[in-house]
Amino acid sequence: MELSSDDIRTSGACDSGYACAYQFNLSWSSTTTPVAAESNPRMVFERLFGTGAPGERTANMKRRQQEQRSVLDFVLEDARGMNRRLNGRDKDKLDHYLTGIREIETSIQKAERFGVAKDPGTETPPGIPQDRAQYIQLMFDMLALAFQTDSARVVTMLLGHDGDNRSLPEIGIAEGHHDLSHHFNSEDKIQKLKEIDLWYGKQFVKFLQKLQDTKDADGNSVLHNSMILYGSGNADGNRHTHSNLPLILAGGGGVLTPGRSTSNTVQSP
Repeated sequence: MELSSDDIRTSGACDSGYACAYQFNLSWSSTTTPVAAESNPRMVFERLFGTGAPGERTANMKRRQQEQRSVLDFVLEDARGMNRRLNGRDKDKLDHYLTGIREIETSIQKAERFGVAKDPGTETPPGIPQDRAQYIQLMFDMLALAFQTDSARVVTMLLGHDGDNRSLPEIGIAEGHHDLSHHFNSEDKIQKLKEIDLWYGKQFVKFLQKLQDTKDADGNSVLHNSMILYGSGNADGNRHTHSNLPLILAGGGGVLTPGRSTSNTVQSP
């Protein structure tokens, strides 16, 4: 499952002339195909548990899966008929499109094998909150629910894209994050960057605490049974360095040895 607490863009040029798809998408099905994330917590919740009020969602989810299968069957049958009338280049485009359809079909089949997730019995989120911290925590809540109900086992979540120039008036910072990252050794800007990093770190800690406080089926915490990687694509935003990245690996109880750090620099080939 792919989540985001940022805008979704897959076209246009962004930082340094690169396509915006590289900034706004963490997950890719191939070297050229991003997997678009969902940024609306309401849509995430309904994808996991179905639409409607508590008590109605299981039946609605089963009905939606049946409808999705019907649509996919119709699309595939129509596409096969079209394939016979296309030239080489158009056949390649159609095959690329059909690959995406087959991935959706596979996703539905996997979901059916796991069964419909247990309704958490909570109200559906109304949408995207205006408050930044509430928004991030709500998306983290959706991620936690996905793990808790075993609705998804691999999830990516984008807190903010690489060129994010959002201000954080919640902590008294009016300047844009990206502008501050090019600090040119200004102590004032560096201090504000530290405050922004700390603020995001606190949002992450709240999420980890929620996983720690939630029991999994085996009696351990959800955090104990998970491996959570948190980090950034830049080690130094001022110089755009992509080595020795700051990363945190949490969870993995009984498998990982936590509480360590390393300063080894990993160079890209």
